[in-house]
Amino acid sequence: CKLLITDYQADHDKRDFFVHLAVAPTKNIDRFEWFLEKSTEIGVDVISPVICSRSERRIIKTERLNRVITAAMKQSLKTWHPVLHEPVSFQDLASMEFDGDKYIAHCAPGTRVPLHSIIKQGCSSLVLIGPEGDFTGEEILLAEKQGFISVSLGGNRLRTETAAVIACHTISLINSMSGSRNL
Repeated sequence: CKLLITDYQADHDKRDFFVHLAVAPTKNIDRFEWFLEKSTEIGVDVISPVICSRSERRIIKTERLNRVITAAMKQSLKTWHPVLHEPVSFQDLASMEFDGDKYIAHCAPGTRVPLHSIIKQGCSSLVLIGPEGDFTGEEILLAEKQGFISVSLGGNRLRTETAAVIACHTISLINSMSGSRNL
């Protein structure tokens, strides 16, 4: 067998921005798998399941979830397999080092900035998405003390998996726009 390479593409889906989603696993694992599938199709780099005070699911099988990611990656012709971390506690995630902008999306009263209005093109973003029942007030305060900015994903209360997909899409959309920030 002879092979002649006539062309190649280096860094096929390389982007100039980085997306890390830290999402509380949903009670119904099918919903979490749906989130993994959709965020992989949109373009996520790292996913960290985060165990919060109100998390109903505290154990996940990363081997199976990685197969879901692989299938979504193949279907959407991605050449990058998002990294799926083992579950981590909220406290550990909130205090970890991150070279980029950090956001916590929640529905609690208080000042929240619309995510789409503060995403910077070409920057790395880490977005925390809470469990059913949202983050506790203490978790929000801890995250803010660690440099997370409280953000809104719109006027509707969203399910965990929907909020995570919206955050992923918002970051991707803002980064795909050239010059215009009008949404």
